[in-house]
Amino acid sequence: MEYFLEVLINGVLTGGLYGVTAIGLTLIFGVIKVINFAHGTYLMIAMYAAYGVCVGFGMDPYLSMILIVPFSFAVGYVSQVVFVTPCLKAEKDVREPVSVLLLTAGLWIFVNNLFLMLFGANFRSLQTPYSGAVFEIGNMMISRTLLYAFCFSVLTTALLTVFLKKTNMGRAIRAVGQDREAAGLMGINIFKVYNVAFGIGIATLGVAGAIIIPMFYVHPFAGDVYDMRDFVIVVLGGLGSVPGALLGGIIVGVVESFAGEYLNMSWAAGIIYIIFLLTLFLRPQGIFGFEKDS
Repeated sequence: MEYFLEVLINGVLTGGLYGVTAIGLTLIFGVIKVINFAHGTYLMIAMYAAYGVCVGFGMDPYLSMILIVPFSFAVGYVSQVVFVTPCLKAEKDVREPVSVLLLTAGLWIFVNNLFLMLFGANFRSLQTPYSGAVFEIGNMMISRTLLYAFCFSVLTTALLTVFLKKTNMGRAIRAVGQDREAAGLMGINIFKVYNVAFGIGIATLGVAGAIIIPMFYVHPFAGDVYDMRDFVIVVLGGLGSVPGALLGGIIVGVVESFAGEYLNMSWAAGIIYIIFLLTLFLRPQGIFGFEKDS
């Protein structure tokens, strides 16, 4: 029984980590209605930034969020202003412009290879006093870094949910996500909201980057590992739903944990994609999604 609980707990904690990597993707899609194919690339940039701050200044990875989250917000905000907004304005009558999809796909390929050229293909790791450490509860061993990652994931989800519900900008973001034309008629500056939403979406990757580097290697394609998984998580939880991203991440994490323990990782990927397809057939809006989004 303890072994079963250990697998379950580690799956839930891993799912929390997956969830925080997917929050930005679902927020950006929920507001701007475009799929950001460069999502993993922004995560990779955040990981490199966190790694650089930790090595350069001797800062703890979790403390580095003080710098990395605002930096990631600025990267996202500027990216939206410089790259995405011109495409949206050029196709302002199109709800989901294809040019933005192509743009983000191009950014994904270009930036990944730029980092490969600048930093090489070497894997970099950050050793901390708690890397590889575990909590022992009876015969169970719980990873400390995964537990910390889960706590930061829940905290990020809660803070973002409160921000979206209790602040004027949060309400404006939700209004634009529900109906951009109506929001514009109510006096909301849609493109300003887009800029802030994209910035916040990338800022959540700043949190993810800081909590990942004590556990995993940093390299130019590190973000690609999470890309496809994040798309599955967002569909499971509901496109545009922040709590849904966390729940979707936990579902994927638990499935991976049990399948990896009792079967193998190939089965884990297969089961996850079966759940993904069943969700598309039975509840395409996801667990927390709306049946119809105007």
